[in-house]
Amino acid sequence: MNSSAPARAGTRQWLGLAVLALPTLLVAMDVSVLHLAVPEISSGLGASAQEMLWIVDIYGFMIAGFLVTMGTLGDRVGRRKVLLIGGAAFAVASVLAAYASDPVLLIAARALLGVAGATLMPSTLSLIVNMFTDDRERGMAIAVWVTMFSVGTALGPVIGGLILQWFWWGAVFLIAVPIMVVLLVVGPVLLPEYRDPDGGKLDPVSVALSLVAILPIIFGLKELATDGSPALAAAAIVVGAAFGYLFVRRQRTSASPLLDLRLFTRRAFAVAASALLLTMFVAGGTYLFITQFLQLVAGRSPLTAGLWLLPAAFALIVTSMSSPGLAGRFGPAPVVAAGLAVSGIGHLLLLLVTPGEDITLLVTAFAILYAGGGPVVALGTDLIVGSAPPQMAGSASAVSETSTELGMALGVAILGSLGTALYRAEVTVPPGTPTDTAVAIQDNLANGVSATSSLPAETANTLLASAREAFTSGLSGIALTSAVLSFALAGLVLWGIRAGAEEEATAEPVPESA
Repeated sequence: MNSSAPARAGTRQWLGLAVLALPTLLVAMDVSVLHLAVPEISSGLGASAQEMLWIVDIYGFMIAGFLVTMGTLGDRVGRRKVLLIGGAAFAVASVLAAYASDPVLLIAARALLGVAGATLMPSTLSLIVNMFTDDRERGMAIAVWVTMFSVGTALGPVIGGLILQWFWWGAVFLIAVPIMVVLLVVGPVLLPEYRDPDGGKLDPVSVALSLVAILPIIFGLKELATDGSPALAAAAIVVGAAFGYLFVRRQRTSASPLLDLRLFTRRAFAVAASALLLTMFVAGGTYLFITQFLQLVAGRSPLTAGLWLLPAAFALIVTSMSSPGLAGRFGPAPVVAAGLAVSGIGHLLLLLVTPGEDITLLVTAFAILYAGGGPVVALGTDLIVGSAPPQMAGSASAVSETSTELGMALGVAILGSLGTALYRAEVTVPPGTPTDTAVAIQDNLANGVSATSSLPAETANTLLASAREAFTSGLSGIALTSAVLSFALAGLVLWGIRAGAEEEATAEPVPESA
């Protein structure tokens, strides 16, 4: 990093940060709005449980697959340019998703959204790194950036609930359009352009290898977690791992790598990236089931469910904003580890939740586990991007966002599939239940609720009682797994970041040219 005194940020930089908050808000809102719309999409399109998982997580998978490519592309052709092109593509893909007429078309539209979305997050974060060169100001700017993601998480359910109260499910995607229009209008005025003049050409082979490494592994994990073919799952994982090896080998020998692997030789960088991935992993699966629990088990409307998610989002905002100050006093490792321990406690409290209308414990536990995630997101992101030289900011930001998005997507896929498997294993249907209704209930709770909506209330409640118990068991399985991971990760972070800090004090800086 530059040894000279860094320049202080001016009015344009802080206004530019406000502009960069727009796509950050959008990505967070898009995720939380969709989770809330799962029951209506499932019933409206007749989507199966497996199709719903793909609808929810294909977006995150495609983002994870293209983040490194888009982050490096921004380094080489211009981060503002990539951001604006991606914003326009995101608006178009949102319209396609809104008017999808069947699950397959919606999955395809969500995949396109993911490719476009992959341009947004690394571009915004890398621009922040370049706009704020002072360490303290950069830390505060990143905390604001993380907080805006939290604000989007908070606003998403409320706005989504209002939309679902009055409009069809496709309208939740259309909220992206005006946000992207604002970005496209004011972005060229307030955002400076940055690129690495010595970045070299983008390597198409590395791009292809990164995709065929990540996507088959994710597919294989999904197959293992559901009732798919074990042989197909194992083959997909092996294929992905093989291409992953080829990707790493090519990056090590390339004069202009897509991803500079020297970043991972720094322990603080590697541990922070791992912490981000696993934190978002447990958050993704938990969030998916809690949003459905509020509507399908506790009987809340989409709007009311969104309002009940606000305490967790506000807790995340508070801990994200307060983390830089706490880290300055106690150090990042203790603060991050304490946050993970708090998150583990919140997951343990979810084990006590029972089916019914009383959601006090559910909302409290969710707020606690989200509060624990704030320090990881705020400090982990700063540790990752702060350890990279300015010309590699796009690559470092892409690693940060890959950890976040891939973790979220894997959480939805693996923990969501685990919860679904537990549901299917425990749900029972009384003899004499019509075949179509029985099949719907045994597939997933959303379809079960839809299939019994025309039955008398007493009959429907009897049929759904077992399903709601089984869904709660699925939530408990996710919570226990997440609690174990959170406590284990707290110990790893406490050791890894401290050891990494000592290592950084004596390590030579990463060269400024690849």
